[in-house]
Amino acid sequence: MKEKGLSSAILGAAFLMATSAIGPGFLTQTTVFSKQLLASFGFVILLSVILDIFAQMNIWRVLTVSGKRGQDAANEAIPGTGYLLAGMIVFGGLIFNIGNVAGAGLGLNVLFEIPVWLGAVLSAAMAIAIFSFREAGRAMDVFVKVLGFVMLVLIVYVVIVARPPVSEALFRTIIPESIDARAIVTLVGGTVGGYITFAGAHRLIDAGITGKENLPEVNRSAVTGITLTAIIRYLLFLAAFGVIAAGLAIDDANPPASVFQNAAGNFGYRIFGVVMWAAAITSVIGAAFTSVSFFKTFHSRLAERSNQLVIAFVAVSTLIFLIVGRPVAILVWAGTINGFILPFGLAVILIASRRTSIVGDYRHPIWLQISGWLVVALMAFFSVRTVIEAL
Repeated sequence: MKEKGLSSAILGAAFLMATSAIGPGFLTQTTVFSKQLLASFGFVILLSVILDIFAQMNIWRVLTVSGKRGQDAANEAIPGTGYLLAGMIVFGGLIFNIGNVAGAGLGLNVLFEIPVWLGAVLSAAMAIAIFSFREAGRAMDVFVKVLGFVMLVLIVYVVIVARPPVSEALFRTIIPESIDARAIVTLVGGTVGGYITFAGAHRLIDAGITGKENLPEVNRSAVTGITLTAIIRYLLFLAAFGVIAAGLAIDDANPPASVFQNAAGNFGYRIFGVVMWAAAITSVIGAAFTSVSFFKTFHSRLAERSNQLVIAFVAVSTLIFLIVGRPVAILVWAGTINGFILPFGLAVILIASRRTSIVGDYRHPIWLQISGWLVVALMAFFSVRTVIEAL
């Protein structure tokens, strides 16, 4: 692969992972927990970033070195687990995508005052159009990079006008007043849980970036994606904290829209529409692409029709939304559900990292194995604790 094409694919994978994580649920979760935990939410973000890095580095390195997607590596490590993992990923991806389609419809509703259902249908049609290209992978890379940059710039503007007490936020990011287990599970699950963990790695494999010789580029892509996600998460937290510190109320009916509107008036509300749509449409693409990548290797005919399967996945998600309506509660709980998938998926990949039949003569670093198992244990603990607290 030429240097320009290699760099484009590496950056594209990073942005695919980041924009897959930054969806309607991401915006809603961040605002809701900012309201609940105030400045201490910064610590939750910091902890989630550390866990994210360990999870991503383990999964991306093992899969790209082996050249095998998650389900195939899992099946070779422990027969049958790949099918279970694929089923969990596809189910979680579908739940997320219903919310993503709804968010895209809401974004266009804010911008153009068209019905939410029509905005959802138009957004789904755009996603389908991208996968109708022969070079769908490249089209997807360009699309998510452009919209990822747009989101970053607009959120920076909102933070500036919100004027948050940054010193307090930074202090509580290191020394929190409280720690919320569900917030940690939800954030980690919503950032690298479920299909999101594997999105970038599967994109790199599709682009042919595999083997030990490409590990430096894989590391760079993984860290870039996590860093971008963390920056946008923290900026959104600062914007919400600024609104709260100013004594303004956040509307529980639409928390992120309330933050943007309180910070920058009607113009801020329009900015919310752009950010919501960009976050939702890129997540629709990421969820559909990655979910399909988890079962297309099970049969040659599925692999041959992968783009058509992605299109069908988007269409089914949209149809369910049109029938059921906007799944508000799912936007927060989807991250929690994917938080349960993470310890299982990561554990299986860590087992795969020890099998020479999968990774050849590659030796997975001890510090990554230890940190990976710590993430598995911590996320399993927090997930169980979250369920107990909810009962």
